[in-house]
Amino acid sequence: MQGLVFLGDRRLAFVDVPDPVPGPGEVVVQIKASGLCGSDLHPYRAPHDPTLPLERRVIGGHEPAGIVAAVGPDVPARVARVGDRVMVHHYHGCTVCRHCRGGWPQLCRPADRIVYSGNAHGAHAPSMRVPASTLLPLHDGLSFEAGAAIACGTGTAWGALERLQLRGNETLAVFGQGPVGLSATLLAAAQGARVVAIDIDDERLSRANEFGAWATINPRRVDPAQALCELTRGEGVEALLETSGSSAAAASALGAVAVWGRVCMVGIGATLSLEMRALLDRQVTVMTSYTMSTIGQQRCAEFAVERGLDLDRLFTHRWRLDQADEAYRVFDSQATGKAAFLF
Repeated sequence: MQGLVFLGDRRLAFVDVPDPVPGPGEVVVQIKASGLCGSDLHPYRAPHDPTLPLERRVIGGHEPAGIVAAVGPDVPARVARVGDRVMVHHYHGCTVCRHCRGGWPQLCRPADRIVYSGNAHGAHAPSMRVPASTLLPLHDGLSFEAGAAIACGTGTAWGALERLQLRGNETLAVFGQGPVGLSATLLAAAQGARVVAIDIDDERLSRANEFGAWATINPRRVDPAQALCELTRGEGVEALLETSGSSAAAASALGAVAVWGRVCMVGIGATLSLEMRALLDRQVTVMTSYTMSTIGQQRCAEFAVERGLDLDRLFTHRWRLDQADEAYRVFDSQATGKAAFLF
């Protein structure tokens, strides 16, 4: 089969690999939807490394959803059967450390950690081989696109809201209304929070309104920290989530947080400069969030089903894999919603 690889310098290629066959404890998933993630843009934009041959590059794509196509030995039927609709948690670890046992294989020792599309073949291909332990059931009420979103972008938003321990009577500011930020807006609004959506793109802010935002702020027009303080009568915001990877957004988040407030950083790329006295006398908590646990991924899916959330609305583009060049050119503009390859 052929899979898509990132070459760097905004170039892509297809690599031929053998059709996957499951070994002991493994399954093969026939991919139905493979999401494009903002973190894909890092290898996509990275400088090309001419010393790395094509055959040694891994297939991209870490937002997989599909159907179990084959089951290897030693996989109990209660774990996986041919025909099951599934999502894939795109990390695998040693399986025995406290992080793996707690559902956080991405926190396993780096030497034992597999990240699909990072150091093992991902989902931008017709099928992928994974340990059965990475599978999570995909409810019949959720599309494969929705499952792909939950497998990373929407699941990442859920994980960050769990880290923030968001309460329904609080105001949450979400910096960035790309796929992760828009998912956070949707999920937090469904939990009852007042969400202030912040982005430099008016089209994304309009979508945030449609997804339940209480207010919107465009930093090109107003200072977001000042605007947030005005919206909260000078108190500041109890919870802030930074998804854009912008250093300016991170600084604004710290400037607008209330006494006893919490700030969670998700976006990759921001650089923070902390002035301790300004944070100390407000008892501020600053944290990071790294995607979601297997348990969190399943909770996110269950919440979407229980609340009737239409996650398909996150998607503005659906592509075939042979349209990959155009798909990533459009996605690289960072002015669109969620996108996925459908198979």
